[in-house]
Amino acid sequence: MPIYEIDSEKFRKLDDTSFAKAGFQERMGLQRLLRNQIEIISKDTLIIAEEFSQWDGSNRRIDLLGVDKNANLVVIELKRTETGDHMELQALRYAAMVSTMTFDRAVDVYSEHLEKDGRPLDATQSLLDFLDWEEADEELFAQDVRIVLASAGFSKEITTSVLWLNERGLDIRCIRIKPYRDGEKTLTDIQQVIPLPEASDHTIRIAEKKLRERVSRKSRRDYTQYDIRVNGQTYGNLHKRWAVFHVVRNLIESAVSPERINEIVPVKKSTLFRSAEGELDSEELEAALSLAADQDGPSYDPSRYFRGDERLLFFGQRTYVLNNQWGSQFERVIKELSKAFPEYQIRCTPSAVDPE
Repeated sequence: MPIYEIDSEKFRKLDDTSFAKAGFQERMGLQRLLRNQIEIISKDTLIIAEEFSQWDGSNRRIDLLGVDKNANLVVIELKRTETGDHMELQALRYAAMVSTMTFDRAVDVYSEHLEKDGRPLDATQSLLDFLDWEEADEELFAQDVRIVLASAGFSKEITTSVLWLNERGLDIRCIRIKPYRDGEKTLTDIQQVIPLPEASDHTIRIAEKKLRERVSRKSRRDYTQYDIRVNGQTYGNLHKRWAVFHVVRNLIESAVSPERINEIVPVKKSTLFRSAEGELDSEELEAALSLAADQDGPSYDPSRYFRGDERLLFFGQRTYVLNNQWGSQFERVIKELSKAFPEYQIRCTPSAVDPE
């Protein structure tokens, strides 16, 4: 939205501009101003470092690093561009890198910042006073890391990413700092765009609700374990995927071909097995399957198949791997295999007691 000057006669639209045209460099201009008045974009925040980069083997720098009143760290990233570039990815990396910072380490960092800034303050006492603490509490310090992104604008990719991440429990705020020209003066319109201030509490409650729902869905997953008996062999306390694996492996070792099993299993017709010619180890097989996929052969996602030398299946001069995704189809698959191969006496019952 444009900004207008109003007088008794009319509205006069102010010309928008960019920070670069206005002569503000990211580090020496805008960053310096915000460092000294950080409450403009992040209330109740104490800046403890500027251009923070004290990591071994990395030249990455956090524009501004702060601590809020809840003793959480605050990573602040600034951009002068209209899109924000990839600042959310940078900030996520930085947040992960500082997440283990202790109170003592924060004091050291803050002390260096005060010294560079020419302020003769005691870093420990200053930080304690800001937090309203009588003494340091490592248990409460840096329990979380908040992120503040400040830019002249944000691309759709950034806003979509931030909204998705916030739904999953992160705390990322996008602050738009839009410059305008009024003659020789530079004006700025500063607004929080994510989450919208008027919906901030509501947005947080929705994110918390969705997070609780995801946790609840995970807690409702069926983790029942089973005892499997096939061809005189018993396997106990198996999760569904491993129960299917042991039944299929036993059948193949008893001269039932993978192709015959594929005919019987009522699901995953095109993805039940992946195979390559020869008796291969797991590395050779993965290389062969990946090469085949690259040459327009069957797709191959290693994470969806049993992997490792001890989980390979061999039949007719070929090496096979079995699909490991069996949650909702488990009972149906075991029932069909049991019916198709009665001579192998396939039996499946829930384990009496799950192992601790």
